[in-house]
Amino acid sequence: METPSDQQLTDDGLVATGRGRILVLACGALAREILALIEANGWSHVDLHCLPAILHNYPAKITGAVQEAVARRRTAYEKVFVAYADCGTGGDLAQACADMGVEMIQGPHCYAFFDGLARFAARDEIFAFYLTDFLTRQFDTFVWRGLGIDRHPELLPMYFGHYRKLVYLAQTDDPDLTAKAQAAADRLGLAFERRYTGYGDLATALEAAI
Repeated sequence: METPSDQQLTDDGLVATGRGRILVLACGALAREILALIEANGWSHVDLHCLPAILHNYPAKITGAVQEAVARRRTAYEKVFVAYADCGTGGDLAQACADMGVEMIQGPHCYAFFDGLARFAARDEIFAFYLTDFLTRQFDTFVWRGLGIDRHPELLPMYFGHYRKLVYLAQTDDPDLTAKAQAAADRLGLAFERRYTGYGDLATALEAAI
């Protein structure tokens, strides 16, 4: 499967092909990583459907969007696995998945399962702002323009005044992405740390589910 552009994944997501037995329903921000895992492991029985990644900025909409997608597509598959963590839904997504009888990834958000749930919890980094590969590439869309800082720079201290550092959780060894993440930290006035995670607990969660 050809991976859509980051902007397509942000705005539109990714439509499942309908050729697999198991459907992974994920955030568009995880499409590249999940497709890479499908290819590397030869999971020809797995189909991927992604909701628009921009829902990351509107967590109140995630649960309803997941419910609608599961209801629309589950009859075509033997099993549905939801590749979302809580993602700011306050437990609503977990309850919805339990009500629908589908499994989902554990943890508060994608930063935690990329870093590893136990390690992330142990760090207790309440003053850290996180980026992944996808969010680094889409920093302007999700953060700078997405939060209106480009138009209203006075919002910067309101959004980021309590943060002390930006942690780039890197799924790949890409010097260009590292430079972009460093530049993002500089724009936000934060210290910078790069932490290579690979796919973290995303890989083990998918392996266990499918």
